[in-house]
Amino acid sequence: MSRLTELTAGQPIIFGGDRVTHVSNELAAAFVDGDRLVVVQADGALLHIPAAEHQLVEAAVGRAARGFAQLSDSSDAQITHFFDRFADLLGDDAVFAPIAKANAGDVDATRKRGRSTTRLVLGESMRTDMIDGLRVWRDATMGRDVALHTVEHDGWSVEARRAPLGVVGFVFEGRPNVFADACGVVRTGNSVVFRIGSDALGTARAIVQHALEPALDEAGLPSGLVQLVDSAAHAAGHALFSDQRLALAVARGSGPAVAQLGAVAAQSGVPVSLHGTGGAWVVAGESADAAQLTAVVTHSLDRKVCNTLNVCAIPASRAGDLVPALLAGLELAGAACGASARLHVVVGSEAHVPSECFERRVAIERADGSYDEPFASTLQEAELATEWEWENSPEVTLVVVNDVSAAVELCNNYSPHFAVSMISNDPTEHDDFYAAVDAPFVGNGFTRWVDGQYALNKPELGLSNWQGGRMLGRGAILSGDSVHTVRYRATVNDHTTHR
Repeated sequence: MSRLTELTAGQPIIFGGDRVTHVSNELAAAFVDGDRLVVVQADGALLHIPAAEHQLVEAAVGRAARGFAQLSDSSDAQITHFFDRFADLLGDDAVFAPIAKANAGDVDATRKRGRSTTRLVLGESMRTDMIDGLRVWRDATMGRDVALHTVEHDGWSVEARRAPLGVVGFVFEGRPNVFADACGVVRTGNSVVFRIGSDALGTARAIVQHALEPALDEAGLPSGLVQLVDSAAHAAGHALFSDQRLALAVARGSGPAVAQLGAVAAQSGVPVSLHGTGGAWVVAGESADAAQLTAVVTHSLDRKVCNTLNVCAIPASRAGDLVPALLAGLELAGAACGASARLHVVVGSEAHVPSECFERRVAIERADGSYDEPFASTLQEAELATEWEWENSPEVTLVVVNDVSAAVELCNNYSPHFAVSMISNDPTEHDDFYAAVDAPFVGNGFTRWVDGQYALNKPELGLSNWQGGRMLGRGAILSGDSVHTVRYRATVNDHTTHR
């Protein structure tokens, strides 16, 4: 079997079994002997993995695989000590100082590139959440080898036992807290390899150097147990997710990049958990309380994350008082963020919005600066699928519908099948809504409750929507204690037993 050593411009590449794409001039010029090419079978994208990136990832996964194997010689008490020391080191101001300095450098560089920093800033709140999350895993009682249940037979029995999964590959955006949260997979005996977005790479390096590695060392755990792929290149993520030694690949973020990573893992035979497109919906019922809707909107827009309110659907029969309630909540949320808010109105719903909203101009704070925009503007129904990625200026889409059933139909058609809330005082309306809406997270108030640590007291690895299908055998919150497999152990007492 020959090996790929070069590419030529215009070279045809077959994908998907019956389609053809072609090598670009740029790819042909960049590809050299030792590089790798990943062909995404879903869409024909050609992903170039330079040899240096492949070697970096191969070495990191190799160390993690050895760390996983060596962990069987360590005790659960040592794992507990690791989380305890990791948390203590992050809580030590002297230790944290170089981490904070590195984060400030990341934030400054990211702002200069005109990119969002809302999830990048490692302030006291995020620091506290990281420490609290690590202590949750410190205090967790679950072990690596735990009996789940036993089936008794005449003369013998079969016991199902929880067991570690293996090496977990993690690619996530520039959120430093995820770096600590995802170490939770160590609690159930797994090892982990991270690839973090370039925006937060300096922060991640500092966390590894000043807190994570010292904690591993003091606990006497294998040094390869937690690995950072020290590369800012997207190719490192592609290399990681195509490594068949991974027991699980987890991608956090949004948009086409996460979908592409998932496709790379899936076609490589690596089980994958995607935590991509977000944006929550709020549906007002016929009996909705206007003051409650204002409060829900306000408290669902405190910052832009995956569970932030994105679309609000209001029945036409209640538009007279509920649209003003929505606008009031939006204005309050903007004021709390220190910026003007922004409203998008689906065509056909604009008659329910005061005309001055479309005439008024506001300063909208975006990642690359301030923009003069209308407070309200229209968009097409298909754009209900758009997730607003705002910086300081809250953005929401309003659609006025005939009734709740119409709102549910729109939600099921256009939402990421993620987080929804029904605002209603009618229990039957709530039950009917819960039965009809296709989403894993359903509530009756603010949408920001959707979070592993906040809701379940478990640091999350990510939240899964149902865009790519429902989860098999687990909930949509992936946490450290979710990452395990099951082994079976037979005990034969009567050796005359046979089939």
